[in-house]
Amino acid sequence: MNQLARNQPPQDHNASCAELLGMAEQELAAFFGAVTELFRSEEAELSAEDWLNEFLSTKTLPASTREWRRITFRASTRLASRCSHATPVLVSTQLEQASY
Repeated sequence: MNQLARNQPPQDHNASCAELLGMAEQELAAFFGAVTELFRSEEAELSAEDWLNEFLSTKTLPASTREWRRITFRASTRLASRCSHATPVLVSTQLEQASY
């Protein structure tokens, strides 16, 4: 099966509002969890706001995982520009442990 075909809903399927809400929750939760793990909760909160702002700036409601990932990508770009000088928590923890 084509890689892109797996990420697209069937042509005759219209996602319900509940399905779209579930996709949004799943995408935001995954993004929030990853940012928390890498950069701590304060940065994750800012990044969640970025994600929500990106979502609000969309002209149409995303209907596929691929479209939700675009929102996450744009929010992660904001995170990268804000934290370009920061060392992720996991890396700094590993460096601390290696120095012992």
